[in-house]
Amino acid sequence: MSVRQFALPLIMFFALLAGCSDREDLQVALEAAVQQLQDNLEDKQTGAVLQQLHPQFSAQQTYERDWAKRTMTLLFLRHQNIKVLALSKHSQIDPTYRDKGHSEAQIALTGAEGLIPDSARHYSVALEWWLEGDEWKLARLNWQ
Repeated sequence: MSVRQFALPLIMFFALLAGCSDREDLQVALEAAVQQLQDNLEDKQTGAVLQQLHPQFSAQQTYERDWAKRTMTLLFLRHQNIKVLALSKHSQIDPTYRDKGHSEAQIALTGAEGLIPDSARHYSVALEWWLEGDEWKLARLNWQ
């Protein structure tokens, strides 16, 4: 076996490993962005949530960033405590476009004036994330 015949498969193997590592890093970063969004909502950090939104953000194919800001402000004023309980969640990198990620979750959103929630709603949410530089930004949000 010549050096060339041995080197080519070895180079391809390492390139494949590097690609897997990159994809795994993107997956970890996507899951961290999802968790950060949940934490920012629970901490009532409107500015931090808005920083996580892509400039072309839209919700339900109708609403934009201003709607998100108004909705959070109203929700945060109405409830002293906010909890986002992820009953199930799954995130993945788009198999075709590595700069897009998708998250699906079943969540319970609760609000309370004190320790005991006085309102709760269940949602199925679908989030589409776009990679901007090295940060995942929430671009699309849909719920039922």
